Amino acid sequence: MAVTPRANSELVAVAWLQGATGMEAGQVATTLPTDVSAWEANGFVQVGPAVGGAPQLHYALREPVVQVDFYAVNPASGKPPWGKAASLAELAVAATYDEARMQRTLTLPAGYPQARVMTAHFISEPRRLPGDDSSYARFQADLAFHWITL
Repeated sequence: MAVTPRANSELVAVAWLQGATGMEAGQVATTLPTDVSAWEANGFVQVGPAVGGAPQLHYALREPVVQVDFYAVNPASGKPPWGKAASLAELAVAATYDEARMQRTLTLPAGYPQARVMTAHFISEPRRLPGDDSSYARFQADLAFHWITL
Protein backbone atom coordinates (compact mmCIF):
# COMPACT_ATOMS: atom_id res chain seq x y z
CA MET A 1 0.00 0.00 0.00
CA ALA A 2 1.41 3.42 -0.97
CA VAL A 3 1.61 6.08 1.71
CA THR A 4 -0.17 9.33 0.82
CA PRO A 5 2.03 12.35 1.61
CA ARG A 6 0.62 14.42 4.47
CA ALA A 7 1.53 17.94 5.48
CA ASN A 8 3.62 18.26 8.64
CA SER A 9 4.77 21.09 10.86
CA GLU A 10 8.32 21.26 9.46
CA LEU A 11 7.06 21.55 5.85
CA VAL A 12 4.59 24.25 6.86
CA ALA A 13 7.25 26.19 8.80
CA VAL A 14 9.69 26.05 5.87
CA ALA A 15 7.05 27.27 3.39
CA TRP A 16 5.87 30.04 5.70
CA LEU A 17 9.37 31.32 6.51
CA GLN A 18 10.49 31.08 2.88
CA GLY A 19 7.77 33.59 2.02
CA ALA A 20 8.97 36.19 4.53
CA THR A 21 9.93 39.54 3.04
CA GLY A 22 13.69 39.56 2.48
CA MET A 23 14.17 35.79 2.33
CA GLU A 24 15.87 34.54 -0.82
CA ALA A 25 14.78 31.44 -2.76
CA GLY A 26 16.24 28.30 -1.18
CA GLN A 27 17.33 30.12 1.98
CA VAL A 28 15.08 28.05 4.29
CA ALA A 29 15.11 24.25 4.73
CA THR A 30 15.30 21.53 7.37
CA THR A 31 18.97 20.75 6.67
CA LEU A 32 21.90 23.17 6.65
CA PRO A 33 23.71 22.79 3.30
CA THR A 34 27.26 21.45 3.64
CA ASP A 35 28.43 23.71 0.79
CA VAL A 36 28.94 27.02 2.62
CA SER A 37 29.33 28.90 -0.67
CA ALA A 38 25.64 28.19 -1.37
CA TRP A 39 24.53 30.33 1.59
CA GLU A 40 27.42 32.52 2.77
CA ALA A 41 26.10 35.64 0.99
CA ASN A 42 22.64 35.72 2.64
CA GLY A 43 22.79 33.29 5.55
CA PHE A 44 20.54 30.30 6.06
CA VAL A 45 17.44 29.41 8.10
CA GLN A 46 17.17 25.85 9.39
CA VAL A 47 13.75 24.65 10.58
CA GLY A 48 13.08 21.84 13.01
CA PRO A 49 12.57 19.92 15.05
CA ALA A 50 9.20 20.51 16.64
CA VAL A 51 9.94 21.19 20.31
CA GLY A 52 6.43 21.50 21.67
CA GLY A 53 2.79 22.14 21.00
CA ALA A 54 -0.01 19.68 20.30
CA PRO A 55 -2.75 19.02 17.75
CA GLN A 56 -6.27 19.95 18.77
CA LEU A 57 -8.34 17.07 20.10
CA HIS A 58 -11.62 17.63 18.26
CA TYR A 59 -10.68 19.36 14.98
CA ALA A 60 -7.74 19.44 12.58
CA LEU A 61 -5.89 22.48 13.92
CA ARG A 62 -2.18 21.96 14.53
CA GLU A 63 -0.36 24.07 17.13
CA PRO A 64 3.35 23.17 17.03
CA VAL A 65 6.32 25.03 18.43
CA VAL A 66 9.23 24.67 16.00
CA GLN A 67 12.89 25.37 16.65
CA VAL A 68 14.39 27.76 14.10
CA ASP A 69 18.14 28.36 13.67
CA PHE A 70 19.56 31.36 11.81
CA TYR A 71 23.08 30.91 10.42
CA ALA A 72 25.67 33.23 8.92
CA VAL A 73 29.30 32.56 8.04
CA ASN A 74 32.32 34.42 6.73
CA PRO A 75 34.80 31.73 5.65
CA ALA A 76 37.44 34.32 4.69
CA SER A 77 37.77 35.82 8.18
CA GLY A 78 36.98 33.05 10.66
CA LYS A 79 35.07 35.60 12.76
CA PRO A 80 31.38 34.77 13.17
CA PRO A 81 29.18 37.43 11.48
CA TRP A 82 26.81 37.86 14.43
CA GLY A 83 25.09 40.91 12.93
CA LYS A 84 24.11 39.05 9.75
CA ALA A 85 22.69 36.10 11.70
CA ALA A 86 20.80 38.45 14.04
CA SER A 87 19.36 40.39 11.10
CA LEU A 88 18.17 37.17 9.50
CA ALA A 89 16.38 36.25 12.73
CA GLU A 90 14.77 39.68 12.83
CA LEU A 91 13.41 39.19 9.29
CA ALA A 92 11.51 36.19 10.63
CA VAL A 93 10.33 38.09 13.71
CA ALA A 94 9.06 40.92 11.48
CA ALA A 95 7.15 38.40 9.36
CA THR A 96 5.04 37.43 12.39
CA TYR A 97 3.73 41.03 12.54
CA ASP A 98 2.82 41.15 8.84
CA GLU A 99 -0.95 40.62 8.88
CA ALA A 100 -1.03 40.06 5.11
CA ARG A 101 1.01 36.88 5.64
CA MET A 102 -1.60 35.31 7.90
CA GLN A 103 -4.56 33.29 6.63
CA ARG A 104 -2.82 32.61 3.31
CA THR A 105 -2.51 29.34 1.47
CA LEU A 106 0.97 27.79 1.41
CA THR A 107 2.13 25.59 -1.41
CA LEU A 108 4.06 22.62 -0.05
CA PRO A 109 6.35 20.31 -2.10
CA ALA A 110 4.84 18.33 -4.96
CA GLY A 111 2.41 15.65 -3.83
CA TYR A 112 1.58 17.29 -0.49
CA PRO A 113 -1.71 19.06 0.24
CA GLN A 114 -1.77 22.80 0.71
CA ALA A 115 -1.81 24.29 4.20
CA ARG A 116 -2.93 27.53 5.78
CA VAL A 117 -1.21 29.30 8.67
CA MET A 118 -3.65 31.26 10.80
CA THR A 119 -1.07 32.72 13.19
CA ALA A 120 2.64 32.56 13.81
CA HIS A 121 4.51 34.08 16.73
CA PHE A 122 7.84 33.62 18.46
CA ILE A 123 7.61 32.32 22.01
CA SER A 124 11.27 33.08 22.69
CA GLU A 125 13.60 35.87 21.69
CA PRO A 126 16.31 34.90 19.22
CA ARG A 127 19.29 33.84 21.33
CA ARG A 128 22.94 33.83 20.34
CA LEU A 129 24.63 30.42 20.43
CA PRO A 130 28.40 31.03 20.66
CA GLY A 131 31.21 28.51 20.68
CA ASP A 132 30.90 26.90 17.25
CA ASP A 133 34.25 25.49 16.09
CA SER A 134 33.52 26.36 12.45
CA SER A 135 33.00 30.06 13.31
CA TYR A 136 29.37 30.05 12.23
CA ALA A 137 27.20 32.73 13.79
CA ARG A 138 24.00 31.09 14.98
CA PHE A 139 20.86 32.41 16.62
CA GLN A 140 18.02 30.16 17.73
CA ALA A 141 14.37 30.83 18.59
CA ASP A 142 11.12 28.92 19.07
CA LEU A 143 8.27 29.69 16.68
CA ALA A 144 4.63 28.74 17.36
CA PHE A 145 2.18 28.19 14.51
CA HIS A 146 -1.54 27.55 14.21
CA TRP A 147 -2.15 25.77 10.90
CA ILE A 148 -4.52 23.48 9.05
CA THR A 149 -4.32 21.26 5.97
CA LEU A 150 -6.61 22.31 3.12
